[in-house]
Amino acid sequence: MPTPHPLTILIGCDTFAPDVNGAAKFTVRLAAGLVRRGNTVVVMAPSPDTTWGKRTEEHDGATMTVHRLRSWKWFNHPWLRFALPWEGARDAARILDEVKPDVVHIQSHINVGYTLVREARKRGIRIVATNHFMPDNAVQFLPVPNVVRNGMAWIAWQVAARTYRLVNAVTTPTRRAADYLEKNTRITDVQAISCGLNVRAYNPVLGTREQPVAVFVGRLELEKHVDDFLRALVVLNDLPLTATIVGLGDDKPRLMKLTETLGLTDRVTYKGHVTDQDIIDTLSSAAVFVMPSTAELQSIATMEAMASGLPVVAADAMALPHLVHDGENGYLFEPRNVDQLAARIRDVVTCAGADYVALQKESLAIVQDHDIETTLTTFEGLYRG
Repeated sequence: MPTPHPLTILIGCDTFAPDVNGAAKFTVRLAAGLVRRGNTVVVMAPSPDTTWGKRTEEHDGATMTVHRLRSWKWFNHPWLRFALPWEGARDAARILDEVKPDVVHIQSHINVGYTLVREARKRGIRIVATNHFMPDNAVQFLPVPNVVRNGMAWIAWQVAARTYRLVNAVTTPTRRAADYLEKNTRITDVQAISCGLNVRAYNPVLGTREQPVAVFVGRLELEKHVDDFLRALVVLNDLPLTATIVGLGDDKPRLMKLTETLGLTDRVTYKGHVTDQDIIDTLSSAAVFVMPSTAELQSIATMEAMASGLPVVAADAMALPHLVHDGENGYLFEPRNVDQLAARIRDVVTCAGADYVALQKESLAIVQDHDIETTLTTFEGLYRG
C-alpha cells in the first residue's frame, strides 16, 4: 500500500501560543505533531502584540509559518486579543490563495473561523472544525438575569451552528462534549477526537508521598471553582496536606485574598505561569490532582496529571468522567459540594500504599488512549476524507 503524500494544512484559530488555555495548547501540539510527520502546516491567528504579518515561528520544537492578523486587546482581559471579523475575509482570501492548502482546520467558529470557512468553501477546499467553545459558561457570570444569560447562550449556539453546518466534519474532544454540541446546534455526526498529549514526556513516580501535596493546574477563572478547592483544604486541616496552584487568570486576586481569609497562606503556593518542565516536575512530586471545574470539554491538565501517575479528584461534570473513573484512578464528587470534595481528597491521601499505587497505575492505563500519536493519525485520516 503506497504511503500517503504529505498534506498542506491551514489551521485557523482565535487563540494560539503564547496564549495560555486549553484550545491554544491543543492547537500547538496538533500543529507541531503534524509538522514532525512531514506535513506542511500554516497557522492563521491573531497577533499577540501590535505587529502583524507572516512570520516563521517555533512551537513545541517544530518550525512553522504563522500568519499573524492585526488584533485588538479585549477591554477587560489581561492578554486576550482578537482579529476584527470585517477584516477577516480579506485576510482569509489572501492567505488561502497563497498557501493553497489541501484542508482547512478551524479551532473555533468565531472571528477567524467564521471568515476562513466561507472563503475556503468558495475555493472548494475541504474543511474540518474542532469546537472548544461553551457559550453557557461564557455567559454564566455576566451581571444579568438568568433569562438574559440563557438567551445570549442560545444566540451564541445559533451563530456556531451556522458556521459548523458549512464544514465537512466537526470534532470535539470527548463523546460527552460531542453530545452537548449536537444538542445545542442540532448538528449530527460530531466526532469525538481526544486533544491528546505526549504521554512519554511525563515522569510518573509510583508510591505514597511523605509530604502529600494536592495540585491544581489551569486558568484561574470563576468556572474553575478553585475556591472550592481552598475551602476543602480547611476541612482537611487535620492532615499534613499542602496545595500548589499553577496558572494565571482573572480570578487569581480573589483567590489569593480568600486564601488569606481562610488562614491557608502557609499551606497554599501559587506558582503562576510556569514552563512545561516545571509542570512535569510539580505533577511528579504531588500526591493528588484536583479539578473542581464544571466547564471542561476534556481537560488537558487532568490528562497531564494522569500521565504523571496521579490519582485525580474531579467534579462529576461535563467531560471529566471520561477521564476519572470513580474508585479506579481517583474519585468524582458532586460539583460545588466542598465537603464531598474534601472527603474524596482524604480518601486518596490516606489510602494504603498498595491501594494508592493501584490508583496511579489505572491513571497511567487510562491516559494511554489519549496519546498524541493516535490523535494525529485520526486527524490525518479525517483531513483526507
